[in-house]
Amino acid sequence: VQLQAFGEGLVQAGESLRLSCAPLGIGVRINYMEWHRQAPGKQRELVARIDSGSSTNYSDFAKGRFTISRDNAKNVVLLQMNNLKVEDTAVYYCNGDFSVGVMRYGCAGWGQGTQVTVSS
Repeated sequence: VQLQAFGEGLVQAGESLRLSCAPLGIGVRINYMEWHRQAPGKQRELVARIDSGSSTNYSDFAKGRFTISRDNAKNVVLLQMNNLKVEDTAVYYCNGDFSVGVMRYGCAGWGQGTQVTVSS
């Protein structure tokens, strides 16, 4: 499954940004979706996850500032990021597990991601 991510931007510290991610194709159902990020020179890390029942998990740095949610009507997962910090600067990637009918699929790679830059 290929994903389409939106929302890249340049913001100042303390501001907010919202990312969205949706699977391409008709009839693709999101089982779970994760947002990951990779800052320059660092390993990719998990930001947040939402499952089919909308249960969520966050990495410690995201707790209290980031909110992951899903809009099942639009088949999209959102990542609302508030009170952004300079250290949140990274390329953000979405990934997950999907169903088409009774078949389950992963993602076709990580894609290009979406750049988030937070200036001081």
